[in-house]
Formats: sequence, structure tokens, C-alpha cells
Amino acid sequence: MALFEIKDIDKAYYAEHIEPFVPERLVDMHAHVYTKKILGAVGTPKKRVVSWPSLVADEDPIEDLMETYELMFPGKQVVPCIFHIGQREDEIDEMNRYVGDCAARHRFPALLYTHPSWPAESLKKRLTGGTYQGIKVYLHLSPSYIPEPEIRIFDFLTPAHLEVLNMLGLIVMLHIPRPGRLKDPVNIAQILEIEEKYPDLKLILAHVGRAYCREDVGTALDILAETERLVFDFSANTNSWVFARTIEAVGPKRILFGSDLPIARMRMRRICEDGCYINLVPKGLYGDVSGDRNMREVEGEEAKTLSFFLYEEIKAFRKAAEETGLDSPDIEDIFCNNAVRILESVGFSFDGK
Repeated sequence: MALFEIKDIDKAYYAEHIEPFVPERLVDMHAHVYTKKILGAVGTPKKRVVSWPSLVADEDPIEDLMETYELMFPGKQVVPCIFHIGQREDEIDEMNRYVGDCAARHRFPALLYTHPSWPAESLKKRLTGGTYQGIKVYLHLSPSYIPEPEIRIFDFLTPAHLEVLNMLGLIVMLHIPRPGRLKDPVNIAQILEIEEKYPDLKLILAHVGRAYCREDVGTALDILAETERLVFDFSANTNSWVFARTIEAVGPKRILFGSDLPIARMRMRRICEDGCYINLVPKGLYGDVSGDRNMREVEGEEAKTLSFFLYEEIKAFRKAAEETGLDSPDIEDIFCNNAVRILESVGFSFDGK
């Protein structure tokens, strides 16, 4: 039995919007693997973390991730960069070991999920050996006394850790904090500070800096266009306007495909209302979502038209690519070659040597 159902609407969506657009080989720079045994009650809402992603999959072991690619990208080859989803401090080491084991068995790149309290030498030791090509950080591990709207990047990605990553020349996958998202002036200032002070690390802003709606951008892309090394992934984002402005700001060499699986298996379509993103989902499919401002149920014929989050993401990026005049080599760079270049620059070998 398949992990999830591929409906006729999905087959038609893939044939029309996805298959002819994406290259034969993809590198997914943003994929989570985790197990219920280690993770515990992932469905329990966590402080500082939106709850809706936990409705899609209570676990995503490496076997499920690989089956997902087979189901969603028939005829394509996908190599993921994998890391922990992150919920509690007490599970980080065990889950990192699981990610590392999966990466070694399948010859996949991987990122180490970090805690800001680790001493620099401890982080350096964990990154020694080549299992991990960098780190993934997340805001909810900031000191608990900081109110969620006031969390800054350096509260969970510390200067001491940045020094280690810069010395080793590795990747930092950054999910930025703060209600203002990409346009927040504190976020912009600290991103620019990382660009200036730590030139040898590879900084990736996940989800286009969480700019899911036009209102999340402000003047950020105009300012960040002046950077030389900053890279964006567009995982879990479906905003073609944001994608087009990002292409115009930094060009196709500094953009990466990412899925954010398993949440990108969600059957949905995203809209924006008053600067807030809303996921439209089939009524009853994900339980009671009435208390979540980012979720809204639809039914009847509208519900029948909903396909996968990941397909919506790629369709939106295709629209932006066409609007900005990207060609086939640009698309191959974004969906594969840019990630290969970055990962090989930090020591990962795609031929297994």
C-alpha cells in the first residue's frame, strides 16, 4: 500500500505543471527526517512553533521520504539534504544520530540540528568527520525568557557558533524569527552582519526568509540584493510574486529548490489575506483546524481541485521563472546545480568518493 494516495488531479497537475518544468535530477536542500520513536508527540503544539505542519505526518523516516519522491516525482531522480525537524532539546542528539546514520547509508548530504547552548568546541567536535555539511538552526530553542516576537537571529544562532561555521566553511540553514519576517529591520541588520563578519560560511535563508505574502517583503530584497554570498531556498512557499522579486534581486545562481517535506505533502492551496497566509485544505482531512489562523477548510468542488503543497510551490516558481525570463539552464541551476556546487564546496561528494 502506498504511503499516500496519488489522485487523478495530482497526475494531471504533475503532467501539466511539474514534469515538463523541473530537470531530470533534483537536489532538495530542505527535507526533514524523523521518527515517532525518537520525536515523541510531534502533534502536540509547541511554544513558538505553528502547529499546522504536525497535522501532515507524525513521522517521516528516511524510507517514507524516499517513497514520497517516487510518488510525487515519477521519472525524476531526487537527492535530499536531510535534517531533524526539531521540537525538544532532549531529543536533539538522538535525532541527529538518526539523520547521520541515514545520510551515511544513502550517501545523502545532511545538516546538524544545533542547540545555542552548546559550547563552540562541542559544536566543532560534532561537525568533525564529514557526516554533516553544516547546521540547521531554529528560533524555538532560544532562551525561554525571550518573548517570541522579540527573538533575534543571534539568540539561537550565536556568534560563537558562527565563528565555528566560518572557520570550517560550512552551511548555515536559517529560519529567521520575528513577526515582520523578511522585512524586519533587526533580521535584515543581522543577516548583513553575518554576510560581513563570516565570509567563509554558506548562509541559506529558508523559505525566502519566510516571505509568504507580499507584505512580508518591504524593502528587504532591495537591501539584500547588495549581498554577494547570501542564498535563498524557496521551500514551503507558494508566492510567485515573492519568487519573481527574489530572482530579480539576486539572480538564479543564488536560489535553491527545497521542499520542506513531509509538510509539502499537504493537500492544499495557499492564499494571503491582510498579509497573513492561509492554507486552504479539504474539510475534515486534517482534523479540527478551527483554532489555527493559518488554516481554512473548503469543501465540495473546490476541495476536489486541491493537490499537493509541493506542486503548488513549483507551479508558483514556474510562473515567476517565466515572468523573469529564466531559461532551461537557469532552472537546472536552481533545482540542481546550485545545490551541487554549494555541497561540493563544503566537502560532500555526489559520486560517493
